[in-house]
Amino acid sequence: MKIFLIGLPGSGKTTLGKQLALKLNLVFIDLDKEIEKTQEQTITEIFEKKKEDYFREVESVLLTRYCVSSEKFVMATGGGTPCFHNNMTVMNQYGKTIFLDVPAKEIADRLLKTDLTERPLLAKMTTEVLKDKIEFLRSQRIGFYKLASFTFTGSEVMVQEIIETIA
Repeated sequence: MKIFLIGLPGSGKTTLGKQLALKLNLVFIDLDKEIEKTQEQTITEIFEKKKEDYFREVESVLLTRYCVSSEKFVMATGGGTPCFHNNMTVMNQYGKTIFLDVPAKEIADRLLKTDLTERPLLAKMTTEVLKDKIEFLRSQRIGFYKLASFTFTGSEVMVQEIIETIA
């Protein structure tokens, strides 16, 4: 089984993904970390030096490579992954997609507790600006996110709830 967690930055894809993989005895993959390994640069460096278009191309190629592999996993995708290069269709074709639909204010609060310099689209923002940016990103991406196999809404999604729904 291949499970893809999608949603806005800060929606909990990585945190929940690690827990879900452990519970299902599957490998956990953080797509952004895999991109950093293959490119030998941080996401921020890629955005600065080679720009977003290059990043999205690399992201799509790597995602497809995982999709067509025989490996079973839980993957935390980047927030924009479903929105480029037909990635959402590919993920739905090869596995189950789970949209973590977390309120913008909750995401902003979570993100402000992290190092925003690691998130090129959100770096150097205040609380209000960040919340507005999250709401804007959501409005731009929701059409893709709604194509997910399953949607979980709210601030606290439980791993057991996901397992029961997928089963």
